[in-house]
Amino acid sequence: MTEIFLPDDRYFDPASRNVALHLYDQVKDLPLVCPHGHVDPRLFSDPNYQFGTPTELFIIPDHYIFRMLYAQGIALEDLAVPRADGGPVEQDHRKIWQLFADNFYLFRGTPTGIWLNYSFRNVFGITEKLTSDTAQSIYDQIADQLTKPEFRPRALFDQFNVEVLTTTDAATDSLEHHKAIQESGWKGNILPTFRPDAVVNLDTAGWHNHIKALGERVGKEINSYKVFIEALEDRRAFFKSMGATATDHAALSPYTTDLGDQQADVIFQRALRGEATAEDAAQFTGHMLMQMARMSVEDGLVMQLHPGSYRNHNKALFDRFGPDKGADIPVALEYTRNMLPLLSKYGSDPRYSLILFTLDETTYGREMAPLAGHYPAVKLGPPWWFFDSLNGMAYFFDKVMETAGIYNTAGFNDDTRAFTSIPARHDVWRRAAANWVAGLHVRGIVDEEDAEAMVHDLSYGLAKKAYKFA
Repeated sequence: MTEIFLPDDRYFDPASRNVALHLYDQVKDLPLVCPHGHVDPRLFSDPNYQFGTPTELFIIPDHYIFRMLYAQGIALEDLAVPRADGGPVEQDHRKIWQLFADNFYLFRGTPTGIWLNYSFRNVFGITEKLTSDTAQSIYDQIADQLTKPEFRPRALFDQFNVEVLTTTDAATDSLEHHKAIQESGWKGNILPTFRPDAVVNLDTAGWHNHIKALGERVGKEINSYKVFIEALEDRRAFFKSMGATATDHAALSPYTTDLGDQQADVIFQRALRGEATAEDAAQFTGHMLMQMARMSVEDGLVMQLHPGSYRNHNKALFDRFGPDKGADIPVALEYTRNMLPLLSKYGSDPRYSLILFTLDETTYGREMAPLAGHYPAVKLGPPWWFFDSLNGMAYFFDKVMETAGIYNTAGFNDDTRAFTSIPARHDVWRRAAANWVAGLHVRGIVDEEDAEAMVHDLSYGLAKKAYKFA
């Protein structure tokens, strides 16, 4: 039997390994602060919720997994990924798991491979490597575990030592599952996050339907820009009443502009008539980022901005399966000029907090670190998505921290739909942080006391402060 390889001193530079191990030991058991993610709140609203089969837990919902398999020519239908048209997909979950195991070698050395092996061993107690030969026995072990009460989401939440976990919720969401959680008496701290992209970005598929749903939520017909703004303010207030501390916004570019109410309404009316152009959409999104910043100043919600993803690059795949199927690709970005209108107006306002992310690593040292190192409102989010990896974190530390300092960053968030991967992702970050700080210590840059404080803040304190968790 070949065992899963997870040595205790993994990821540490041999030259500073002992120091890194010491620092990691100080933080490895700290509670997990999860301020940005995509776990479905339904997992926690029903105390008896079960995950289903191992295939349903690990493969079908996780684009990190099936994008790699797709890249090797495996059809998403063969992985039971639901088709947009309801067409046939593979229904034999054991067969899918076998296909996954046959190709598990593809994940060697990748972040996904790290997360999966951690989850197999540390969450489910699997010691054997996943291979073609062990596939079915491991399937049986995980399937058996998933029937037990201690593997239901609420029990795992406590086992993982999660202090707070936020979801990402559309502006039109009723938050019924959050309400059920709060009324259940369970003590798990699950908070919503306000995400208005579907109504703010005019080029969103089904935009008119989302606008109609927004109107139904607030009891008004959204027939003007003025009513639209009022509806968003109303929904933000509702989210805040349900415990939200943050908003989240995706845009292709960090472009910001102030159109003024009159011009914004002209574009909004064109959109209502179905006549909005691509330029209209870009201008309106840039304007609405300014409006979201203004609202954050007024209501205190932390604003997160995630630009730089060219969504649904594979049109044929999008037509067959819909969004979020592993075909979102990073694009080059520019922040200094694009964010000038927003930061000139709000960047020094003590009431405003902006956590800025990027999918363009080339901007780390050139633009993002200098911006965060100057504007009081700006904090940098951790390496995101494609860069949520050991190499991505090391690059981030090297390019950002010297200019911005760690206290102008927001710590770590796991940004995942895969609930059982959360402790694995935090473990990678804590080890990467310990390794980087250990390097500073052995080179005589920080003493042991400061090193310990830095790793603690990177692992726990920064995220808690940045997202205003009490």
